[in-house]
Amino acid sequence: MAQKCVHQGCGKFFTDVDEVCTYHPGPPVFHEGQKGWTCCKPRVLTFEEFMKIPPCATGTHSTTDVPPAVEKKTDMLAEGAVKLVTQKTEEASLGPAMPRTPLPARTREEPSNTAGTEKAPLAAAQPALPPPESDDDDPLLAIPDGRVCRRRGCGAAYKLGSSRSDGETCVHHPGAPIFHEGSKGYSCCKRRVLEFDQFMKIEGCQTKPRHLFVGSGKKKGASTQQGEEILDTIRHDFYQSATSLTVSFFLKKIDKTKAVIRFTDQGIDLDLPTTDTPMPKRYKKQISLFGQIDPAASKYSILGTKLEVVLVKATVSSWPVLRSDDRPTGEILQVARAGKVER
Repeated sequence: MAQKCVHQGCGKFFTDVDEVCTYHPGPPVFHEGQKGWTCCKPRVLTFEEFMKIPPCATGTHSTTDVPPAVEKKTDMLAEGAVKLVTQKTEEASLGPAMPRTPLPARTREEPSNTAGTEKAPLAAAQPALPPPESDDDDPLLAIPDGRVCRRRGCGAAYKLGSSRSDGETCVHHPGAPIFHEGSKGYSCCKRRVLEFDQFMKIEGCQTKPRHLFVGSGKKKGASTQQGEEILDTIRHDFYQSATSLTVSFFLKKIDKTKAVIRFTDQGIDLDLPTTDTPMPKRYKKQISLFGQIDPAASKYSILGTKLEVVLVKATVSSWPVLRSDDRPTGEILQVARAGKVER
């Protein structure tokens, strides 16, 4: 009887107990938009890329929740213990920490060094995913044997030669994954769990009559106009403090000489052409923000892979979302400590 391997990164059905299993022995790590595994180095930004990180360890399949012990960890643990003891000794020699004076209430603060502000990730700051290129499979495209449904949380695999019908019942999550302060879930439903294995087992909250294995094979969200590829959407990410937000718009090769970034009281106007050849791209959008900002104090910088924008809030507050038309997830958001106020 076939059994399912529970190792992270494997999940295959097996009958031979001696069959080679490739898996991730360490737990997943999600930090400030980056995703990866503690047992290997790759770090990615989207959940789809995270699920494709190749396993880094080999062994045999297992039906228990405890993976085989990983070798060469003893020295690392001993080194960590020595560092912890050293840190505790140094802290003790410095004496007790001085109590902090409560900060007065403020309604406005002049811009300071935002680079030194503690970064606090947001639940709503998960990377915005582009819309799928299709909601149905093109009947003219061949579906490879074993291809897994592309919708999140479904997991159904296509069997070569199977007939397609409207009675397939694809139960999935239309929303994006959310990882915040240890809790894990999807933006489309309220259930939250603590363990990654439990997150992978959260049942879908929406049903469609057919699975999505290959799509249409065409990209949606882009068009061609006057020799440019016009982008309707690009991925973005952000985090905030009490007085500012740092937003990253991910677009490679932005033309610094032609790019236009304009701040308004409650919005950003973007016109971002690229230097791609033979056909450049262009992303042009007017973004309405959740709250008001100080346009004169806000700033931006164009990097090799993204546009980074620092928005100075008009008032000290916490924004549940970035855009005014984004749907709040209902999560309790943590905001970084405000900087010291000079009197």
